[in-house]
Amino acid sequence: MYRFEHNIYLWAILVVIPLIIAVFILVQNWKNRKLRKFGNQEIIKRLMPNVSTTLPIVKFVLYTFAIGFLLIGLANLQFGTKLEEVKREGIDLMICLDVSNSMLAEDLSPNRLERSKRAIYQLIEKLHNDRLGIIVFAGEAYVQLPITTDYSSAKLFLETIGTDIVPTQGTSISSAINLAMESFDFKNETSKSIIVITDGENHEDDAKSAAAEAASENVTVHTIGMGSEKGSPIPIYKNGAQIDFRKDNEGNTVVTKLNEPMLKEIATAGNGSYVRANNAKGGLNVIMAEIDKMEKKEFGSKSFKDYEDRFQLFLIIALFLIVVEYFISNRRSSKLDGVNLFETNK
Repeated sequence: MYRFEHNIYLWAILVVIPLIIAVFILVQNWKNRKLRKFGNQEIIKRLMPNVSTTLPIVKFVLYTFAIGFLLIGLANLQFGTKLEEVKREGIDLMICLDVSNSMLAEDLSPNRLERSKRAIYQLIEKLHNDRLGIIVFAGEAYVQLPITTDYSSAKLFLETIGTDIVPTQGTSISSAINLAMESFDFKNETSKSIIVITDGENHEDDAKSAAAEAASENVTVHTIGMGSEKGSPIPIYKNGAQIDFRKDNEGNTVVTKLNEPMLKEIATAGNGSYVRANNAKGGLNVIMAEIDKMEKKEFGSKSFKDYEDRFQLFLIIALFLIVVEYFISNRRSSKLDGVNLFETNK
């Protein structure tokens, strides 16, 4: 198990390195403009025979890599060395996220799916001792993240979720609820809950019965509605640009609407709550308030207690690159002035 102690420095790489490259390009362009004002470039090159045009670039590349490794070193890569069982008090929570094409509708900003993912991310930020799992579903349901207390992994898995992650389109809410039930470990006595995040366009089965069966096993089923009752067309993108809207077999634009009555019925059957999401709130705050009222049970989970720092390796590499860069001159070696690999004897 590994982690970075200070993730802020990893994000800094995305800012610092492009900034350094931009400054280098601007300075080089400024130098070239100044040189062109002196006259013919061929004559200038003859007047400065020892000036190299490639060595400054080599020095810059080494310097840039050194800065990158330095920032990685400051982030402090750590590897876990001791695994032990930790006693926690919490609940088991499975989130079932709809990834059907209708979730690309943009009646929520930027669209229903991205708004759902942001809400789940905010939920993960608030979790402490609870165990979390993620299921994605469309025509079929799949476990995206087995139930765990590793919130960092949950965030990474969340970023990879898209409508193309499930091969079969459609919306089968009952298969998601049933798979969530199979994912729970009923041998422990922790309280359990399922959150279904969808627009409610269930075309496949009777989700209400699945929720009622879950409730009979003391598992509450909450629903969050994504979208509006007015509905919205489903955009089609190509290379980042919208090219059209999805159409049915008759060529009419498909408008996907929030099926709020059905989601309310599912929540009622599952002894849970229903909330409609909007652009300001993802709806999870209301659901989490209900979940917080549930009885928390003690359970054991494996986690790393001790970590060893590995920042030294990256700092050594950075120092080595800086030393190499320092000893590289901007001028060509005089020993090579007489060497011409392309000269032919007449």
